[in-house]
Amino acid sequence: MNTIDYNNTLVTPSKVICVGRNYVEHIQELNNEMPNNMVLFNKPNSAISNKLYYINENIRYEGEICFLIQQNKIIAIGFGLDLTDAKIQNQLKQKSLPWERAKAFDNSAVFSSFVPFDMKDIQNIKMELYINDILTQKATYDLMIYKPQEILDEINSFMKLEDNDIIMSGTPKGVGYYKIDDIFVGKIYIDDKLILQQQFQAKALI
Repeated sequence: MNTIDYNNTLVTPSKVICVGRNYVEHIQELNNEMPNNMVLFNKPNSAISNKLYYINENIRYEGEICFLIQQNKIIAIGFGLDLTDAKIQNQLKQKSLPWERAKAFDNSAVFSSFVPFDMKDIQNIKMELYINDILTQKATYDLMIYKPQEILDEINSFMKLEDNDIIMSGTPKGVGYYKIDDIFVGKIYIDDKLILQQQFQAKALI
């Protein structure tokens, strides 16, 4: 089973629950329809990785603010990359089919370490993604259509969250494609104070 680092301890998520279309400008950049309800999908434990692999030219990166769950509460925050096979996803969308082949493949959920987090600071969170030293994506609490507690409540309405499951809260505008040796740096801030930074360099999947 794949693990993630939480506060210098390895823990094992049973699954990753992802929010799709949670930022207006991201919806617009992909010419998607505005959803009437929260869009949720899962990635299995086998998708989890702490390394970024180049799989093929159709894989799109999506930087996200991520939350670790214990006892059905958000206890930690981290940075994640939701990798998507855009070519396959477009084919599935056209046929109104599920997204798993485009979203849930191995190594498609790339995570930093997670650090403890107090929910009283939730409105002050910010994420930045730099690719080759260029600021490419930026997310804040205010830009989210659905806020973290709303996401947690919606998931709980139909699915049990196990300890150490992860919520990926959606990606802002600025998604795109990458190549071997591209350097990604994900940063998480609270009150403009940097609390987490992690670098990933895209490597060929051998």
